[in-house]
Amino acid sequence: MKSFLKNYRQSPRKVRLVADTVRGKNVNIALRDLAFVTKRATDPLAKLIKSAVANAKNNNSVSDENLFIKEIQVNKGIVLKRIMPRARGTAARINKRSSHVSITLEERQPKNITRTSKK
Repeated sequence: MKSFLKNYRQSPRKVRLVADTVRGKNVNIALRDLAFVTKRATDPLAKLIKSAVANAKNNNSVSDENLFIKEIQVNKGIVLKRIMPRARGTAARINKRSSHVSITLEERQPKNITRTSKK
């Protein structure tokens, strides 16, 4: 139950801040928490989580109540190299970074609570 987001035009360092807030959480709780984070990467990550849940429902027919985020990785994507003119005819390089985000969901088995009676 995987989903990928490739060439997202924001630096991986900034996206990792948001990814760390949802790592290991239940899917519904992670989506709720992303609604209150004021970072630009929250909307694409929420869309990615919803896509992974849809993949899990469609391909493996599991319910979203038992799904949790097992792994979320933010890796370096392509870097667009741009030039800014500087003083005395020199130039400075500007790196416009991008990110590759991959998410893996797994089904958490519900806990069976059995009570033993003492005699």
